[in-house]
Amino acid sequence: MPPPGGFEAVKYKRNLPFRGPSGLVILGAVTAVCAYGFYRVGMGNLERRELQREQVWSRIHLVPLLVAEGDRDAYRRQQAAIQREGEIMKNVKGWEGFSSEGTDPEHTPFSGLRDNRAYKKSQS
Repeated sequence: MPPPGGFEAVKYKRNLPFRGPSGLVILGAVTAVCAYGFYRVGMGNLERRELQREQVWSRIHLVPLLVAEGDRDAYRRQQAAIQREGEIMKNVKGWEGFSSEGTDPEHTPFSGLRDNRAYKKSQS
């Protein structure tokens, strides 16, 4: 038999505490973090592309300087060879020294400011 006044009410409601943000909030946060990451990757790609462009242009602008340096070095070596040849051959009769026979634009030091074929055509 039931006790006087009846049975105590059955507690069927779950009393769970709040356990953090909802799934929608987490999804929104992950989307925001990914969007910011892609933004930073895009900015990094633009920066890298700009640095690469700057490096290419700096190399392009250095080419005439490097060619001139090579030409000066070739000229210095040629003059030293002529001087050494003069020292070696100073006692040989009939030796005239360095002559320009056989020199043509094909065998001159490279100059990036002209194309050898175009230079030959203009010389003939």
